[in-house]
Amino acid sequence: MGGNIFLVGLMGAGKTTVGRALAKRLNKQFIDSDHEIEARTGAAIPLIFEIEGEASFRQREAEVIRDLTAQQDIVLATGGGAVLNAENRAYLKSRGTVIYLRASVNNLLQRTSHDKNRPLLQTGDPRKTLEELSRIREPLYNEIADIVIDTGRPNVQFLMQSILAQLGPEHTQSATAVSLQQDLLSKHPMPQLSASHTLYVDLGARSYPISIGQALLDDQTVVAAHIPGARVAIVTNTVVAPLYLDRLTATLEAAGKHVTQIVLPDGEEEKNWANLMKVFDVLLAEKCDRKTTLIALGGGVIGDMTGFAAAAYMRGVPFIQVPTTLLSQVDSSVGGKTGINHPLGKNMIGAFYQPQAVIADTSTLNTLPARELSAGLSEVIKHGAIIDAPFFDWIEANIAKLVAKDADALAYAIKRSCEIKADVVRQDEREGGLRAILNFGHTFGHAIEAGMGYGVWLHGEAVGCGMVMAADLSQRLGFIDARSKERIVAVVKAAGLPTVAPDLGVARWLELMEVDKKNEGGAIKFILLKPLGTSIIMSVPQDLLLQTLNACVA
Repeated sequence: MGGNIFLVGLMGAGKTTVGRALAKRLNKQFIDSDHEIEARTGAAIPLIFEIEGEASFRQREAEVIRDLTAQQDIVLATGGGAVLNAENRAYLKSRGTVIYLRASVNNLLQRTSHDKNRPLLQTGDPRKTLEELSRIREPLYNEIADIVIDTGRPNVQFLMQSILAQLGPEHTQSATAVSLQQDLLSKHPMPQLSASHTLYVDLGARSYPISIGQALLDDQTVVAAHIPGARVAIVTNTVVAPLYLDRLTATLEAAGKHVTQIVLPDGEEEKNWANLMKVFDVLLAEKCDRKTTLIALGGGVIGDMTGFAAAAYMRGVPFIQVPTTLLSQVDSSVGGKTGINHPLGKNMIGAFYQPQAVIADTSTLNTLPARELSAGLSEVIKHGAIIDAPFFDWIEANIAKLVAKDADALAYAIKRSCEIKADVVRQDEREGGLRAILNFGHTFGHAIEAGMGYGVWLHGEAVGCGMVMAADLSQRLGFIDARSKERIVAVVKAAGLPTVAPDLGVARWLELMEVDKKNEGGAIKFILLKPLGTSIIMSVPQDLLLQTLNACVA
């Protein structure tokens, strides 16, 4: 019926992730039956199980399957137990192409081990439960499946290729051209809670590692591994220096390095030409040569300025990012964007210059003030909103843990954010297209920072509010529904970020947004959600923009 595709399989098999990707590739509407049940009842699946029991939930599920399979041109991700109902199986078999996503119990256990939204796994032995579910349900999946795909290989693009190769022309002839963004499909996130983790930004000769873990500042092998010469200059600020400068210096000196210390004033308002010159003053006075490695020890301001200094000093010297704030660990330290602010615009003067390595010592977050932590969470939320809906779901479920500085939750948020940004940078290093989506909320946010005066609002606070405004604009354009916008507002608020923008005056708002690197030919460009979990870059009708300003400004 209407080229429908129905995905079946056990919990954790990847039905939602693959379904979203397949829908985008084939230009179909994606629907998740569990999400539809929650939308109809106004309650989460675990709560329905707890209050009404499984039998009542299965009845609700049957009604949803009946209604959804009657639609046309959809990709439907079904709940793992939907096949238990004979009528469900009949509807799925007769109304579309059924794809069974098959996975081993070991893989399923790994993917679901930290998911608290799986009611059937919350009691007893999860492995035995999955084994029993597999024994009962696998024959039913095979009974109705037109295509069987093994999902043991955690690569969405590989799974997509396998599915498309087996789908008939009824589906594939309607496929749209695949953009860079559509190629960036992420697997369902599962927290990795090991003591340390290393991933890579793949840029050929400019590739570099991102090391994430506890107490890395004390690890000579990690800190000194990417320093080619004997001389090091650490650039930091007056807040971070008393906490970590001596500690990092001792680690480097123990590794045989000669260390020069440069301490700058703290604050976004200090990200300027005068302080950049202070870095050059010390480097020249100390006779630092082109083999000297600069180390940025601090947040985004220090990282951006140190990177710019490294790009310019002697036309380029090595540098390493050692981010100490959540915002810098999940975003600004990765990707090679460096620069300073100008009174007329944020980050308008700078260079693309990749570091030798990023070393994110998560123990530095223990001393991070609550306001700075919240500012960093804005960038975590951003990554889920623009490109990884399952990650956004995870953020929603774990936002209280993140605000409370739960070590495991923060470690996973940092890891997944870095994975997402590294993949975007790999595809578009110099922001020629795809990478601009990382500026979701930033067009509004940069205007807030400049309009209020740099440093009055933290960068992450402005971005958080900017995401609310961008979501409002996305809804006005019909790209997302009211519920999606409400989810953005709720998670931004739960992160401790502002959701109401300051009143700068409409004329001032427009003036500030016109000074943006994304703009072309005088038209203001926005990153918008279409839908939640995907994004689009475009200019918008001014009447809708004015409606958003009026609705979101205090």
